[in-house]
Amino acid sequence: MFSMSLGDDGAELRPLEPWQAEEYLAHIDRGREFIGRYVGLTDVVQDLPSARTFLQRYAEKAAADTGRIYGIWQDGTLVGGVLFRIMDVDAGNCEAGCWLEPAAVGRGLVTRAVRAIIDWAVDVRGLHRVEWHVDAANTPSINVAKRLGMTRDGVMREEYLYRGVRHDTEIWSVLAPEWRARRDTGPAA
Repeated sequence: MFSMSLGDDGAELRPLEPWQAEEYLAHIDRGREFIGRYVGLTDVVQDLPSARTFLQRYAEKAAADTGRIYGIWQDGTLVGGVLFRIMDVDAGNCEAGCWLEPAAVGRGLVTRAVRAIIDWAVDVRGLHRVEWHVDAANTPSINVAKRLGMTRDGVMREEYLYRGVRHDTEIWSVLAPEWRARRDTGPAA
């Protein structure tokens, strides 16, 4: 299995696979309330079988080239993750997403991890557009999009029904030529 360093602070990015379901569930349990404020992941992953099923679904997406999931480890502990929820290689589009447990907040882990997967999507897979869908009230996630140099495309009003409440979804994106230009002139802040 590969791992990619996310800096000199012991943070690594690695694929999340079904055999890691127990570790993944423990991570979700540590951050369940915090993660669940905006991300439905915690409603889907409730126990070991559902954790395994969720990770298996992403293993199947990876095999079909329609999605990917990666964990963020800090000093050997799984603390969050990033994913391509949707990948349409033929159309050249994908949607990236993230989650993080509270103990790992404020270290730039998500920004660094998303930067790494966007590099892969643009440079290796040749994707043209990377989208970021975020609840309009999720300021930390919106700030990640800004740090990555994404452009706010718009708001889909009351688009997302979550726990019985309708939420506005902001759509942010970056195009491959923009990504390369920003990267070549220096890292995003």
